[in-house]
Amino acid sequence: MENKKLSNSYWIKIVAVFTLGWIAIYATRTILNPIMTNIQSEFAINATQLGLLSSLFFLGYTVTQIPSGYLGDKFGRKKMIIPAFIGFGILAIVSGQMVTFYMFLMMWFLTGTFQGVFYGPQYGLSSEAIPQKRLTLGSAIINSGMAIGMSAGYWISSITVQEMDMSWRTPFWIMGVIVIVIGIIMWIMVKEHPPGYQAPTSESGAPAKLKVSELFKNRNLILAFITIFCSIYGFFVILTWLPYYLETARGISGSSVAFVSSLVPWASIPGMLFFGWLSDKLGKQRPVLLVMVPLAFLSTISIVLFDQMWVLYVSLIVYGIAGKLSTNPVLIAVVANNAPRVGLATSFGIYNFIGMSASILAPYITGFITDVTGNLDMGFYLAGALLVVGIIAVFLLDESGYKRVEHVEKVN
Repeated sequence: MENKKLSNSYWIKIVAVFTLGWIAIYATRTILNPIMTNIQSEFAINATQLGLLSSLFFLGYTVTQIPSGYLGDKFGRKKMIIPAFIGFGILAIVSGQMVTFYMFLMMWFLTGTFQGVFYGPQYGLSSEAIPQKRLTLGSAIINSGMAIGMSAGYWISSITVQEMDMSWRTPFWIMGVIVIVIGIIMWIMVKEHPPGYQAPTSESGAPAKLKVSELFKNRNLILAFITIFCSIYGFFVILTWLPYYLETARGISGSSVAFVSSLVPWASIPGMLFFGWLSDKLGKQRPVLLVMVPLAFLSTISIVLFDQMWVLYVSLIVYGIAGKLSTNPVLIAVVANNAPRVGLATSFGIYNFIGMSASILAPYITGFITDVTGNLDMGFYLAGALLVVGIIAVFLLDESGYKRVEHVEKVN
């Protein structure tokens, strides 16, 4: 009974501290977006180069996904997370002090590289600690940190730079210090395994070993990989370019940009909690995703398809409720339910590597399309087209006769 209480207490602490982690990660990313025009002006760069800032950041983030997941499973996930998390806080401060565009570009790339270590080991740790019947909801709560952080980043940059007329470098200082503090809290609280953990074994009784090639033979994992790629592409078109679009196409500026942009992350919090709860209640993810992904498609193209401001607001709210931030915990459950326990971090690393490949492409391609066409509309339509592919992938998920294998209760 005592172990049971310890286990319950531990998974709640894990959810709390990893939620803080995602708040810090997304706030640090998002401080760049409201000050893109400031950066463009100071360094005298075009829209393509501006998009390159985000693309290279996410290139660094993406290339570390699989190595960090694999090394986390092999040597310890906590050992991967803590140094990298504190390191990206230090690099965020350094990035904001660079005096040339290419120096800033290089430091921002390294910041993304250090951030990339977090995803696979983190969801490996949390999926192992959270009880199975609370997996999607627990992941949704952690995921809500992304939404809160996204909004916080918009506000920090908009208020300090646009409203208080501080240097565009100030938000990098603010977020760097916050990240380092959260990293220290994480170092104190996170354990490699939850209380009562039992290591998975093979049929012979020996410790189970991961075969990475087996992950690509699982139909549902492959379909989850495709869906997250399509979902993240659309999300990063919105995340990277929405403030710029609001300023240049809709004439919205200052703190109003932060307010309108924040509609997405704030709407996503009830969305991800509701759909996470519904997925756990149904015991399936496919029916939930078949509602969410089509709604994400409709709301994405509606942002630029209609001129009315009320349609823009509704589209952003609907996208928040059903878009990538809310879809992610449901897809995380698909991966957790189909991946071997011995390779959870690796599986999540591959999942996020494939998904975040879209984050490399989306900012640059959208910037290129903007330079060629003179507006952002086609960039949003391309994002919508990819979400149609995501709908097809979700439709092909097979949850008939689903039974989780290799699951061992963490506490007897």
